[in-house]
Amino acid sequence: MWGGAWALNAGLAEARSPALRRLVPVIFGVTLLVLWQMAVRLYAISPVILPAPSEIWAQLMGSILTLWADFVQTFVKGAVSGYVIGCAAAIGTAIVIDRSPFLQRGLLPVGNFVAALPIVGIAPIMVMWFGFDWQSKAAVVVVMVFFPVLVNMVAGLKATEPMQRDLMATYSASYWQTLLKLRLPAALPFLFNGLKIATTLALIGAIVAEFFGSPIVGMGFRITAEIGRLGLPMIWAEIAVAAVAGSAFYGLVALIEKRMTFWHPSQRRRQ
Repeated sequence: MWGGAWALNAGLAEARSPALRRLVPVIFGVTLLVLWQMAVRLYAISPVILPAPSEIWAQLMGSILTLWADFVQTFVKGAVSGYVIGCAAAIGTAIVIDRSPFLQRGLLPVGNFVAALPIVGIAPIMVMWFGFDWQSKAAVVVVMVFFPVLVNMVAGLKATEPMQRDLMATYSASYWQTLLKLRLPAALPFLFNGLKIATTLALIGAIVAEFFGSPIVGMGFRITAEIGRLGLPMIWAEIAVAAVAGSAFYGLVALIEKRMTFWHPSQRRRQ
């Protein structure tokens, strides 16, 4: 089966039709699920070690309301709110840093230091500061996404050529006119690189932060609760929801990037 699916995907990957090429990851994912199901059944693997995809699907269908409540608590309230606040603050700070050589030399090294701090050390502190509800999870997400976006944005603001800046100067353009008309558009590819990285960091940060204290709802809470009673199907169901949500979030940001940076060479379609 693996060989047949591989041969089929190899042929579809060379197809000229974009619709056929989009089938490649679908077929690949379905193949992995089928092989997973076959391995569990053929080798009689215990559900405590690895439940079959069919068992995870049954758990998904039987726990929709619980999974939805966990999704809203962790993803919508914690991850998305922290992502928006952190990214907006990073963009604003990057513009301030761009105007201050002192901050370029002083703040960025501190930012790199903070970005290297482990989340397991930050999360308990944020829980103590902001409480056990989603606000503390959003605070963890802000810390996690702020500096990757900041570093990319600062690099993007420096991406213009000296000749381009000189041309704006010959037009007597002010700093803000140059920023809006030239430097911000040129920084968009760098900015979206940071935003895409931050999508995965946001969800991971919100889930891990719930390990250190949360209400009786949320993906992280549910995972820790089910571990104690060996509820592996529910844990995998939460993982599946998180994976789909994270992939959709990343895809949304990538789609926005494609619309806003259509002029960039990385976005040009294959001829």
